[in-house]
Amino acid sequence: MRLFPLIASFCLSASQGLSDPTFWVHEWPNTDFETTSVTSWVEILSGGPAKDGIPALNDPTFHTVANETALQPREPVITLEIAGETPRAYPIRYLTWHEIVNDTVGGIPVAVTFCPLCNSGITFDRRTTAGTLSFGVSGKLRNSDMIMFDRETESWWQQAIGEGIVGKLTGVELETLPSWMESWETFQIRNPEGLVMDQPNFSRDYDANPYVQYDSLHRPFLYSGELPPHDIPALARVVRVGDRAWPLTRLAEEGTVTQAGITLTWVSGQASALDDARISDGKDVGNVRVQDAAGNDIVHDVMFAFAFHAFWPKGQWMTRPN
Repeated sequence: MRLFPLIASFCLSASQGLSDPTFWVHEWPNTDFETTSVTSWVEILSGGPAKDGIPALNDPTFHTVANETALQPREPVITLEIAGETPRAYPIRYLTWHEIVNDTVGGIPVAVTFCPLCNSGITFDRRTTAGTLSFGVSGKLRNSDMIMFDRETESWWQQAIGEGIVGKLTGVELETLPSWMESWETFQIRNPEGLVMDQPNFSRDYDANPYVQYDSLHRPFLYSGELPPHDIPALARVVRVGDRAWPLTRLAEEGTVTQAGITLTWVSGQASALDDARISDGKDVGNVRVQDAAGNDIVHDVMFAFAFHAFWPKGQWMTRPN
C-alpha cells in the first residue's frame, strides 16, 4: 500500500472544492457545520481516505530501548519527555501510516500527531474545557495540513495550530506539549532506559515510505495558497517557534543559533521520512533541539515552509542574525 499515489489519484476530484459542507453531512451527521471559523469552504478538501481511513492509534503499548530490534539508527522518532516519567519514543515509521496516537503519560492524556504532507510533528494535551478528547483522522485537508476530529463532538481540528475550526468546539485551543523529532540513535543514547512504542497490529509495511521523494517536490499536495517569501522553497523545512520560523538550512550552516531568547541547535544524523523508499535511507535532515535560556525544551515544530506561511501569514522569518 502506498498512500501518496493513492491520495494523488483523488487530486482532480478533491481539488474541485465545495462552497458549502452539504456533501459531507451524510458522513458527519454529528458535526455542527453551522459553527465554524472557516471563512471559505473551498479551503477544505478531501485528501482521499475517508473518515478513519487512516486509523489513529489508541492506548499503545511500549517496550524498552534495549529490546528494540527493528528501528535503524537514523530513523526519526517523536520524543516525549514529561518530568517524572520514562521518556517515550514514537517512531515516525508508524505515525506515517496512522498520523495520531492517543496515549496517556503520567496521567496526562496526550495526542502525538504527525502530518506527513506538512512534516509537522506536534504533541497535544487532550484535556480541554469540554473534557478529555480522543482524536481521529478526518481524511480532510486544509492548506495541505491534516484536519483531525474528536470522537466526543466530531468537531474538526487543524493539526498545525491545534485549534477547533468546525463544530461545537470551534475556537477551542489545545495545549501543546514540548516534543521533538530526532533520530532513534540519538534517543536511545540519551535514554538507555527509555520506552519505544510497539509496532501496531495492522497490515502495513512500516519500514517503507509511502511518500517517496515528497519533500523534493516544488509544490505540496492539494495546496493552492501563496508560496513562502525570501525565495524559500515551499517544501523546505523550517523550525517554528510561536510565530517565528528559522530555515533549517541556516541552522545546518551555523550549528547553534541564539536569538529571540531561545537557542536552537542542529546536528546531523536524522533521515527524512519523506524521501527514500526506505525511511532509514532518507537524506540527512539533522536533529534539532530548541531550548530556553535555562536549558528547558520548549514547544516547536519542524514543518514545511509553505505550511508556516499558510497558517502564520504575518509570521517572522528568521533568515538572518538579529
